[in-house]
Amino acid sequence: MKDSYDVVVVGAGPAGSIAARTAAQKGLDVLLIEKRQEIGDPVRCGEGVKKMSIRRHIEPDYRWICADVKGSRIFSPNGTKVEMSESISGGEVGYVLERKVFDRALAYEAAMAGAEINVKTRATGLVIEDGFVRGVNLMHLGDEYKIRSKIVIGADGVESKVGRWAGIDTSIHLSDIETCAQFLVIGENIDQDYCHFYLGNKIAPAGYIWVFPKGKNQANVGIGILGSKSGKYRAVTLLSDFLKEHMPDAKIIEMVVGGVPVKGTIEKTIANGLMLVGDAARQSDPITGGGIINSMDAGKIAGEVAAKAISAGDVSINALNDYEKRWRATIGREIDNSLMVKNTFVKFTDEDLNSLAYSLKDVNFTSMSLMDLLYALFKANKKLLWDLRYLFKDVVKNEIDFSYRS
Repeated sequence: MKDSYDVVVVGAGPAGSIAARTAAQKGLDVLLIEKRQEIGDPVRCGEGVKKMSIRRHIEPDYRWICADVKGSRIFSPNGTKVEMSESISGGEVGYVLERKVFDRALAYEAAMAGAEINVKTRATGLVIEDGFVRGVNLMHLGDEYKIRSKIVIGADGVESKVGRWAGIDTSIHLSDIETCAQFLVIGENIDQDYCHFYLGNKIAPAGYIWVFPKGKNQANVGIGILGSKSGKYRAVTLLSDFLKEHMPDAKIIEMVVGGVPVKGTIEKTIANGLMLVGDAARQSDPITGGGIINSMDAGKIAGEVAAKAISAGDVSINALNDYEKRWRATIGREIDNSLMVKNTFVKFTDEDLNSLAYSLKDVNFTSMSLMDLLYALFKANKKLLWDLRYLFKDVVKNEIDFSYRS
């Protein structure tokens, strides 16, 4: 490990590895650090991604693809099933990954592009001089280091300290975090062709339960419940109850727990000499909690902006604002729309969810987009979905009476 680099990336998840790879490909001298001794472990993720999205960043490799699913099946509280093809099932349906292998594959690509990688290396603070972030203080195998850099990219997850050290408000209320638990289970008769989602305030208050196949009679069975709605309920207890009822013969071979921010983005993700990416920037989807693709997209933008800023000799907040503008115009817009949908759906009773599912029973889900699906829901449930009317004004060609309020 040297005394200085062009860029130091803190955190070797998908966001950090893509940022490091991109910056290294642009000719920058990059250090990527990871506090854990193994990249990708422990896994705190449902591990589902959309196929087309992952291909933007890396060629699919069946060493890290556990399942190639056809689509999703969504079950309302009364058991009404809505089946959708993979193309319109959202950003978490397509491939089910083995994150322990996938994350290491991304780090491998960063290393092959020229980035230096150090594991079991923890950032303990930022080097700040004259209002600029000028590097990081590190702890590696018990020794302390002061590493100077032109830019620091914080990719240190939902518990990010890098942003706070730079004076960015990354605080989030517990009520805006999905409390999550997930079992890796093994058992006969696990559907390996579809991702399953179960809705209902009894089984998952203001959240959902997922079953993602992982091949070889395995599946990720997880739950996310909104902090403001959980009350006396514990995610692990609710998930155990679901398993007893729906998959009584399944055997648990692994368990993980964690939290996912679902509030939407933070006010700013840059400072002089610093950018935040991934969960550190609250770039996860407020509906699903998924963030793999958003993190990778943001990491690529950050790497490109870092190269441009360093080449120009200007790493001020004004120069790095290009990152802020680019990700908010793409990722941020989708997050804002998802937040609007999430804030509407958390108000629904189980009867409301049953009504929504029933209204889709005659819809053809093989020839429509996700926006078409939301539009079909809106047309059949205007009163219930009135708060979402603004999503359709600019995209729907058919005429809607937006004065409807009865």
